[in-house]
Amino acid sequence: MAEERQRSPREIAVDEASIAMLEKADADGVENDAFSRADEQGKPCVFGTDGVCCRICHMGPCKISEYAPGVCGATVDTVAARNLLRQVAAGTSAHSDHARHLVHLLADVAQGRGGHYRISDETRLRAAARLWGIEEHDLETLECAGRLAELFTEEFRLQDGSLKTLELAPKPRQAVWKRAEIAPSGIDRTIVEAMHRTNMGVDHDYRNLIKGALKVAIADGWGGSMIATTISDILFGTPKPVKSRANLGVLEADMVNVLVHGHEPALTEMLVVASHDPEIRAAAAAVGAKGVNLAGICCTANEVLMRHGVPVAGNFLQQELAIVTGAVELMVTDVQCCMASLPEVAKCYHTKILTSNPLARNDGAEAVHFEPEQGLKCAKEILRKAIANYPHRDPKKVAIPNQQKPLVAGFSNETIFEMLGGRFRRSFRPLNDAIITGRVRGVCAVVGCTNARGKMDEYILTLTQELIARNVLVLQTGCAAVACGKAGFLTPETALEMAGPTLREVCEAVGIPPVLHMGSCVDNSRLLMAVTYIVEEGGLGADLSEAPVIGAAPEWMSEKAIAIGHYFVASGVDVVLGHPFHTMGSKNVTKLLCGELESIVGAKFHYISNPARAVEVICEHLEKKRNALGINKQVERKLLDMKDRRELHV
Repeated sequence: MAEERQRSPREIAVDEASIAMLEKADADGVENDAFSRADEQGKPCVFGTDGVCCRICHMGPCKISEYAPGVCGATVDTVAARNLLRQVAAGTSAHSDHARHLVHLLADVAQGRGGHYRISDETRLRAAARLWGIEEHDLETLECAGRLAELFTEEFRLQDGSLKTLELAPKPRQAVWKRAEIAPSGIDRTIVEAMHRTNMGVDHDYRNLIKGALKVAIADGWGGSMIATTISDILFGTPKPVKSRANLGVLEADMVNVLVHGHEPALTEMLVVASHDPEIRAAAAAVGAKGVNLAGICCTANEVLMRHGVPVAGNFLQQELAIVTGAVELMVTDVQCCMASLPEVAKCYHTKILTSNPLARNDGAEAVHFEPEQGLKCAKEILRKAIANYPHRDPKKVAIPNQQKPLVAGFSNETIFEMLGGRFRRSFRPLNDAIITGRVRGVCAVVGCTNARGKMDEYILTLTQELIARNVLVLQTGCAAVACGKAGFLTPETALEMAGPTLREVCEAVGIPPVLHMGSCVDNSRLLMAVTYIVEEGGLGADLSEAPVIGAAPEWMSEKAIAIGHYFVASGVDVVLGHPFHTMGSKNVTKLLCGELESIVGAKFHYISNPARAVEVICEHLEKKRNALGINKQVERKLLDMKDRRELHV
């Protein structure tokens, strides 16, 4: 038996599958998991939590306070802002390096070196080319792809001027960025600049450092993430509504279970193809299995869920618990959010852990060499490893929870256009009209990770359920979307039962659920474009900052989430965070982030630990925006006669 937990399983998680696996982990002697490790850490270091520990140079580390600056004289304001900027740069690097690999793959496909990869959605390719200013009508498909890949490559290495991708934003927003001097040039240059200005002895002005954080975050949301989402749609298919299932119960007792985990979709796409190959099916049958069952963890799960309906085994904090089922033959990881503990947990079972990216090795895991040109061959080799491991499964250690819920995912903006306006009149008009008339009070994006310091999924579910009950349309990505999938909130019927009466009527009329799964965490770029389309449709302001929209990251934990939050605020969209950044040691930085930024970019952060209070703040914010637009005014209804109609001049 493992040591007794400080928190019981029911204090850790809300879903029964996770609770059962936490209890099983203890019974199986799994030494620790993310939750017990979090508890064992005890109270976090105050200097670290407040963001005032400085390790930039080797005259330190320095513990900074309001009364004691660092050896170099850096104050709490400088250090807190500098540390935050470095975290935003790291998060931006993660999304943008993801995008860079996809740009290379698109270029390889265009040049005939893509192996089994193809242009899956030519319509999306040509639409993207037009969006980025490429005259595509006389270009062959692969030539168009090549031109787009060249343009995207230039977005990384651009040295002067601004990213071309920024032109996708409304013109008033572009003017805000120019006026505030936060419009980024090349993605690589902007990240390097951020690291330079946070070096010892460079930028000491906390206001300037926070503007730097906004600048590098824009290079993420309107740069790297936008590019990654676009290329994934072009190469792997633009998501459309698809039925699937979520939670640990998607694992199969009589099949070879393979989990894909991480964030990059290239290998996983080939694993989907390989899992249906007759050779692979025959190999599985030869060891007594009925086939290969592919399931996902984290955002790699979201990528193949929304394009192929591959079931989701869980979100970030369930990665270890999936192994505890004893039924996973192999977990293949790529990059981001893959815990270092996975090989150690796997030692208690028969599970093999594979890493597929040279940037992301893990001590105790087997590294496989993945080359996109040989992608299908590599995928088959991985599945054969899993099949060979199936006979090593210990039946006494297998316990797959029964819990799983049906869901519908795959709501890209392209799909929403067609659902709202039809194939020939693609439009956001019905949504705008519903918001203007008050049937939908506004839109809230509920996104982000889960965090072992709190109760897994609780804040996300509470917030989502209460918002739709108050007639707020909810858009979701990443692990927050998976949390709602596990709870059944992504089943249109279930969600409609919880929705407020006017939101329900709108959703039934246009054929969308009140909670829309829009993709992985890199796909928060879809949310930026969704708000842009709402603004461009008319009637809800000229800029993103005027529309009745808001973002929320209830249980965030990653540097990527910090970058996402900053690019939403930089775009004019307020963001509610379930816990604050590590900047509370500086009153001035906190005041800037949660107040003064509104006068600079039209939005700010809100730190709210209580979900009930968060609901109130979000709804108050949406009503404030509605009042400013003048759409909350009660207009007396008048029956028009013919004379009145003539005077309308319409």
